[in-house]
Amino acid sequence: MDLSTETTGPGPAGGTTLAPQRPAPDLDDGDHDRMAHIVLEGYTPKGGDFVSMGPSVVEGMVNRTAVRALCGKEWVPGRNPSRYGLCPTCKEIAESMGWKIPSS
Repeated sequence: MDLSTETTGPGPAGGTTLAPQRPAPDLDDGDHDRMAHIVLEGYTPKGGDFVSMGPSVVEGMVNRTAVRALCGKEWVPGRNPSRYGLCPTCKEIAESMGWKIPSS
């Protein structure tokens, strides 16, 4: 966080007023907190039983346990993912696995 200040000119008593400089929003490709992610909760091999890959999203929301997205991001789910754009890394991984991703 940038804590530098900028001078805005003379204040009401003739002194100088310092205002904190606002940091630029960090919206680069690594900003995964503002994206919806795809979580692989498990899979069923041909002729086999379901194999869990970790906690499900619902389990994470109820028990406050972390889940892991295809892109590697780990977090405790708690927000409505439909309010955010889909993580491009998760989407690319899912499509490379042959999954159909619905359009938003």
